[in-house]
Amino acid sequence: MTATEIAALIAGGEASAVEVTRAHLDRIAAVDERVHAFLHVDTDGALAAAREVDARRAAGEELGPLAGVPVAVKDVLTTRGVPTTVGSKILQGWRPPYDSTIVQRLRAAGTVLLGKTNMDEFAMGSSTEYSAYGPTGNPWDLGRIPGGSGGGSAAALAAYEAPLTIGSDTGGSIRQPGAVTGTVGAKPTYGGTSRYGLVAFSSSLDTPGPCARTVLDAALLHEVIGGHDPRDSTSIPAPVPDVVAAARAGAGGDLTGVKVGLVTEFSGEGAEPGVTAAFRDAVDALTKLGAEVVEVSCPHFQYALPAYYLIAPSECSSNLARFDGVRFGLRVGDDGNRGLEEVMSLTRDAGFGPEVKRRIMIGTYALSSGYYDAYYGQAQKVRTLITRDFTAAFEQADVLISPTTPFVAFPFGSRTSDPYQMYLADLFTIPTNLYGGPGISVPCGLSEGLPVGLQIMAPTMADDRMYRVGAALESVIGTLTPPEL
Repeated sequence: MTATEIAALIAGGEASAVEVTRAHLDRIAAVDERVHAFLHVDTDGALAAAREVDARRAAGEELGPLAGVPVAVKDVLTTRGVPTTVGSKILQGWRPPYDSTIVQRLRAAGTVLLGKTNMDEFAMGSSTEYSAYGPTGNPWDLGRIPGGSGGGSAAALAAYEAPLTIGSDTGGSIRQPGAVTGTVGAKPTYGGTSRYGLVAFSSSLDTPGPCARTVLDAALLHEVIGGHDPRDSTSIPAPVPDVVAAARAGAGGDLTGVKVGLVTEFSGEGAEPGVTAAFRDAVDALTKLGAEVVEVSCPHFQYALPAYYLIAPSECSSNLARFDGVRFGLRVGDDGNRGLEEVMSLTRDAGFGPEVKRRIMIGTYALSSGYYDAYYGQAQKVRTLITRDFTAAFEQADVLISPTTPFVAFPFGSRTSDPYQMYLADLFTIPTNLYGGPGISVPCGLSEGLPVGLQIMAPTMADDRMYRVGAALESVIGTLTPPEL
């Protein structure tokens, strides 16, 4: 069932929050040993939260639209008293003393937190193969990747272990997993959701956001977690656009008067033939719904990938300096009396994985004396040009579209030996992060029996536009159902 349907059952008294929570915990117990979507399942905490929702409803309290609905959270967001590892051995066993703003808002809305989902270490990766705790399988084919870095959140949806999940998107880590698992992943406008309590990878790019199986469910979750947060200096002091109303309007299937921009540089070239075919069919579907499709050129998008892989590693090099074996990085149970050499030895044994090390080294080099202007400085100039491309394009169209990923889910191990081929997974999603606008991936068909996603990009703080177009496309294509595990 969708989160909307589950919420209606609970509100109508046809099922209790405890019953719904137990059903999802049972599903996790039945399939997650094979899927490995979760790093931690908080059984006791989830049931306690569900009982509280049932008690409040029985007392006649007016609750939010998602009260009692289970949610799983990417392990990059702090959760008070619940392990937060960021997919790394560095933080194995760490139980934060506080909740991130996103988690606080989830609790306040009455949702039930099931646990923490698997991810690439420190959110660095495009396949969830770089988790220190082992990869997550794609429920469509457990021998294939579920996307990254938030593959656990997307796989939990596709495996029906949770109706809603939270991800974070730095270069496509919500949208790309959504595309390859046949689910919906939405990256809000940068600053539209709070980064307080989000373990930082790249501070100017990181954006937490909603993941779901339908566009309306994603919009409902977005409404809960979005909005200004004074504890986040990058948070936008403005209300969340009415994304729920936009999703409901789009579900009617009428896009008359909407201009959809087909990005010439990303209109399918470089993508697998099956991905291109599904994308073209989706474009035709949008046209039949009344949208006017126009071609727009964004010439600097071709430089987004190299610019990103200078900016993001540079910021990660700075952010991860705190994990030095003194403030963070000791093994659980350390008595605090170890010498420096022993501490550093322990940190190396349980230290960063290969992808995190690679990005730290790239970023440190790019920021080093004599190279800052040539690399990081130049990448920021390219970022400005990409932003100008978006600004010009949105003068011609209400939203822009492209495939979400160039290829469907690939087999484990097929790209880990070639980092560049792995980085290409985010080829179509990275420009939106550099610009700061919102983007959503919606399923648009299958290629060789595996899901394909269509990406919809909108101007900053116009998140409602992408939900309207996404819901309209979903109204004709429908949702995708993976084979039973």
